[in-house]
Amino acid sequence: MATSSSYPPPPPFYRLYADYQEDAKSAPEPPPPVQGAYPLFGANYTTEDVLPTLEDQGVRQLYPKGPNIDYKKELKALNRDLQLHLLELADVLVERPSQYARRVEDISLIFKNLHHLLNSLRPHQARATLIHILELQIQRRRRPRREEAQRLLKESLQILDGHPN
Repeated sequence: MATSSSYPPPPPFYRLYADYQEDAKSAPEPPPPVQGAYPLFGANYTTEDVLPTLEDQGVRQLYPKGPNIDYKKELKALNRDLQLHLLELADVLVERPSQYARRVEDISLIFKNLHHLLNSLRPHQARATLIHILELQIQRRRRPRREEAQRLLKESLQILDGHPN
C-alpha cells in the first residue's frame, strides 16, 4: 500500500516523537557530529578545514613557498603578471590567432594562484570581521549607559546649583 499511495506514510521512527508536545526531552538525542573523513554523494570529504596546497591540486605555484609570504607584494606581482599576459593574449589574437591556447593556460594558472593566495587569507579576514562585530556590540551596549550617566550628571549639577528644571 505504501508504494502505490500518492502520499506514503511517514517513516516508522516518527513514533519516537509522539510525546514531544507534553515533554520536549522525550525525543531522542541527535547523533554526534561526524569526525574525520566521510563519503557524500560518491565523493570523500573531511571535517578538517584545511586549504589544500596548489601542488595537491596539480597546479604550479608562482609565488615563493613558506610561512612568511608577503601577501601584498605577491598579490601585486601576480596582478601585474595577469595584466601583462592579458595584453599578450590580445596581441596573439591579432597577430597569430591559432596560438592563443598557451596564453589562456598561463592566464588560468595566474588566476588559480591569485585565488589560492586570497583563500589563504580567509581565516585572517574571518577573525578580523568577528573582532569588528564584537567591538560594535560593545560600543552599542555602552552608549545608552553613557548617555544615561551624562543626563544624571547634568541633572545633579543643576540641582546643586539651585536651578531645577
